[in-house]
Amino acid sequence: MNIRTPKPDWLKIKLPAGEGFAEVQKLMREQDLHTVCSSARCPNQGECWSNRTATFMILGDACTRNCTFCAVDSAKPGKLDPNEPERVAESVKKLGLKYTVITSVTRDDLPDGGAGIFARTVQAIRSVAPECRIELLIPDFGGQKSSLQKVSDTNPDVLGHNLETVPALYRKVRPQAIYQRSLDVLRWTVENGIRSKTGLMLGLGESRAELIQVFREIIETGCKLMTLGQYLQPTKRHHAVVRYVPPGEFDELAEIGRRMGFDHIEAGPLVRSSYRAHQQVDASLR
Repeated sequence: MNIRTPKPDWLKIKLPAGEGFAEVQKLMREQDLHTVCSSARCPNQGECWSNRTATFMILGDACTRNCTFCAVDSAKPGKLDPNEPERVAESVKKLGLKYTVITSVTRDDLPDGGAGIFARTVQAIRSVAPECRIELLIPDFGGQKSSLQKVSDTNPDVLGHNLETVPALYRKVRPQAIYQRSLDVLRWTVENGIRSKTGLMLGLGESRAELIQVFREIIETGCKLMTLGQYLQPTKRHHAVVRYVPPGEFDELAEIGRRMGFDHIEAGPLVRSSYRAHQQVDASLR
């Protein structure tokens, strides 16, 4: 039986509220768009939406993979929406965003993994909001270089791909992913002259030594921007939380990473890939 461990006090989450939250919620409903904030049950949804920011999730809301940490539904995806890029762009414009993050479900059913829709979304945003910086958080596209090229040719300000956890846990946590393939995505990004970013979840059962080794392997790819956050079990069906990592330990790991060569590490129990993303990038450039 999968018994859920009670959350400690430092994981208390503010409830959604305020004008900004209502505005983003209404716009997403009107434009028939998905956000990773809602689909992945992000703990920062209230804060981000209240500040009129959101991470758009394109390519539908059904994922072809079955990662045991993720709240996004694993199911047979529907047809692609040819007008989705333009609706995302219009939402960016209406919200007056100066920085936006675009991510997606994994679409192994598509020949290019959805890379073409990513590219069209970037182009659509730039046509109506040219001053908006764009961060993409992409799946691995099955390791297809042609798909990675489609995305990198749009020259996003940041191109992220999350390793999520240590390689020893991939079989349990990311059964359809390959650790080395994800490292190769980060390396490809850097080799193509784009700022690379990745993220790891803590509390899944990894050891400190395993984490530090992953830090080394990330640095070797040339990626120097990383997030560290606490894994939170979405439902009883998902992978159990093995340990709640205290805030001080996040600080220690961030300092270790900085000494190893990372430009910036955003670390804390509630940190997620796109949490205050523009601030993460700005801090890494100082």
